[in-house]
Amino acid sequence: MPATAALLALALAAPGDAGAAPRPLDRFSAWVGGFETRSDTTLWARGRAGDYSGAGRVNLEDDLRLGDRQSVSHARLDWLLGERQGLSLEYFGFDRGNTVQLARTLEYEGRTYAADAELRGRFDYDFGSAAWRWWFGEGATAWGLGLGLAYYRVDTLFEGEATVDSVPVSGRARSSDAALAPLLVLGWRHAFSDQARVYAELSGVAKGGGPLRGHIADLALGLEWFPFPRLGLALEYGGTQIRLDRSRQGGDAGLDARLDLKLRGPSLFLRLR
Repeated sequence: MPATAALLALALAAPGDAGAAPRPLDRFSAWVGGFETRSDTTLWARGRAGDYSGAGRVNLEDDLRLGDRQSVSHARLDWLLGERQGLSLEYFGFDRGNTVQLARTLEYEGRTYAADAELRGRFDYDFGSAAWRWWFGEGATAWGLGLGLAYYRVDTLFEGEATVDSVPVSGRARSSDAALAPLLVLGWRHAFSDQARVYAELSGVAKGGGPLRGHIADLALGLEWFPFPRLGLALEYGGTQIRLDRSRQGGDAGLDARLDLKLRGPSLFLRLR
């Protein structure tokens, strides 16, 4: 039997622990899915070179006409390496881009994109984390505390062309930043039965100092349902608030920028335990 068929057969047919109290935690747990978010993304920048400086603000949903609904890939892995502690890994990320004809003057990072100009923009974001967790409580309910490290990366690109007084002009601004920061996670799990559980999760990332600093906060509420002993679904609703500041100084040039990103919406995961 091929390996994939054997895995599916195990997930569908493995017997549960009959008569045992429902457990809120699994020895091993894999989550694969994504969420359909409603987003609000604002980029602000101030740049200078020599005697020249400029500032600007771009809202991706308004200025680049990106839809405020975005599909985001999401994956998690959890291992219990003892009865009440273990390792959790998580990743989510997305990229967005569009080309628009501007109907007004737009400034960003010291460059001015005139009315009737063509502007191309792209925004990529990745987040990954690893945390060691401790779980407390008895019976069907568990409370958790996690400490770890988060990695995040932000990549932006804006470029455009216009004609001003019959003279073609163009501009391009790109930035790519990544950072590591400490992570704090609070969790709650409750099992109604071996087939149905609910959970809540609150996590925060904060970093000060360095060229990239800021905070990321995430809240999620979910329901797990296992129609088969080892295979099920999780429906989750969550929200993420991201604010990152970037500061660069060097010689006669410098750049300051801020990202404000809000994501909220439902998630659906395929669950294997």
